[in-house]
Amino acid sequence: MLPTMARKPAIAIVGPGRLGSALARGLSRAGYTISEVVSRNSPASRRQAAALAKSVHAPSSPTVNAHLDAELIWFCVPDREIAAAAYDLAGAASWKGKIAIHSSGALASDELRVLRLRGAAVASVHPLMTFVRGSAPSLKGVPFALEGDAAAVRIGRKIVRRLGGEPFTLRKQDKVAYHAWGMFASPLLVALLTTTEQVAKLAGISASEARKKMLPIVRQTIANYASLGPEKALTGPLVRGDAEIVSKHIRMLKRMPEAKAVYAALVRSALLHLPARNRRELEKILKRLARS
Repeated sequence: MLPTMARKPAIAIVGPGRLGSALARGLSRAGYTISEVVSRNSPASRRQAAALAKSVHAPSSPTVNAHLDAELIWFCVPDREIAAAAYDLAGAASWKGKIAIHSSGALASDELRVLRLRGAAVASVHPLMTFVRGSAPSLKGVPFALEGDAAAVRIGRKIVRRLGGEPFTLRKQDKVAYHAWGMFASPLLVALLTTTEQVAKLAGISASEARKKMLPIVRQTIANYASLGPEKALTGPLVRGDAEIVSKHIRMLKRMPEAKAVYAALVRSALLHLPARNRRELEKILKRLARS
């Protein structure tokens, strides 16, 4: 138990980047007091922190002058900097009775072990959402994966619910697999769509035109996947078992080897996990491709 923890703890944000900015604004809208926005000492980072702090009615500080008088400190720095940031701030305040959270999807709460040793309860709280410049996604309905000390996870779960998110717990050893799942759901999906644009060039369609023309089918495919599930959302030659068309695709894609490799990998995955007719012939095509 943390008897001094307020119902809605004051929160300091360490790192004013895309994630830190989205969380700070979401927390402020949910009624939390943002006590401080902490940045690196570089001019660019300090300007970013000042702008974010102004939007949430908080002061901003570089790491060397951080006050950290909040009950909860939320680290929103890149994964490779979490442990170093915790170490740099370990002497800035008394950590006994505080909560320290980081938002890495891949790394466990142990990145904050230096603060745990000083009396803080620590956790990782990661939103399964993408944050890019020029976009401000709502946190409502967003799943948040939580892992760490029981007291910190308990507080983190309450905060996520007040943000409108959906908290769930992960085991420490499952974090890398969880993060790989997220990689497939967003960055690699973007990579697939980019590869799709490149394939359109083989049909004489520019990447920008391909992007515009394929959005209706992409949107409908996602809608079908969401409402009907993957099996009923699958269409095309695999469902029909049209091995000849798949073979023609692969021969044509010899002109773009990286796209051919992606195509073959996805066909192989579809044959493993989704309904397909003429499976034996399709598998023969993939075996021939592997030998070539």
